[in-house]
Amino acid sequence: MPGGRSSSKNSGKLFSEALLHSLTPPLAPEVHPTAQPHNMETTMEHILQENSAVGRRLEGMDNAMASLTAETKSMCLNIASFQFRVTGLEQHVATVETHITSSWDRDQELLYLCSKLVDLEDGSSRVNVRFIGFPENM
Repeated sequence: MPGGRSSSKNSGKLFSEALLHSLTPPLAPEVHPTAQPHNMETTMEHILQENSAVGRRLEGMDNAMASLTAETKSMCLNIASFQFRVTGLEQHVATVETHITSSWDRDQELLYLCSKLVDLEDGSSRVNVRFIGFPENM
């Protein structure tokens, strides 16, 4: 009897849906004490105000980052009378222009100190070093 079979299949489906419905708590409607009827004009105005506030915050962050970048771009450090210049920290990468030294240890110290400038959140760092020749006083 194929007809009886499909009807038992349907009743099983209805039973499982009814069971699921009985186990699922009803959703309570959100109630706002100062709720006003929705007005499309008011809603759009609210959205524009929110966007404007977010825009101002982002602009402030951009200005702060630009200031920080300008400072780091012109940063000069002296390490044991050895000067090098950090020319940028874009994308957490410092480009360092420095003089070649005759001391491997000093170059390693330089790389180590540069890497401390650009420590990333995951603990790694990237430093590009461009050697530009011997200092005049060597």
